[in-house]
Amino acid sequence: MKTGSDDLPVALVLGAAVWSGGMPSPALRRRALAGARLWTGGRVRAIVACGGQGAHAPAEAAVIARLCHEAGVPRSVVFCEDRSTTTLENIQFARPVLRQIGAREVIVVSDFYHLPRALMVARRSGVSARGVAVALTGARPGPQVKAVLREIPALGWYFLSGKGR
Repeated sequence: MKTGSDDLPVALVLGAAVWSGGMPSPALRRRALAGARLWTGGRVRAIVACGGQGAHAPAEAAVIARLCHEAGVPRSVVFCEDRSTTTLENIQFARPVLRQIGAREVIVVSDFYHLPRALMVARRSGVSARGVAVALTGARPGPQVKAVLREIPALGWYFLSGKGR
């Protein structure tokens, strides 16, 4: 049951690719639906969808918002940050939205391999954050292995470079 309480955190759903025709990639669909489940389960009071436009329109945030609406989340509790193209920008560009809606804590929604870096950036940016890893149900193993292998050096680079400070 949704309480609407200002004490509840806000879900910060991080973007992933939008495919041709505005179709969400499997990762984007999993993240959006995980955010929607947090709302419908009464664990968050709002959702901030993150992600600008990549190779295909529309912006990732717009697709996340659409999927959340289709999953039963009212438009009035979904906010979009639609300019970011990196994890760092997801957090930085979402901060004004989070301030505007009075979020004191966020639940970052992403894939398990992306969460350590996303949480590091959020915390370094002054955002009180914890994470929820999306289920990999239906995920193809090849892209998941590739993403994990990409994320390892990215986490190291973000850590050493001080990204998010």
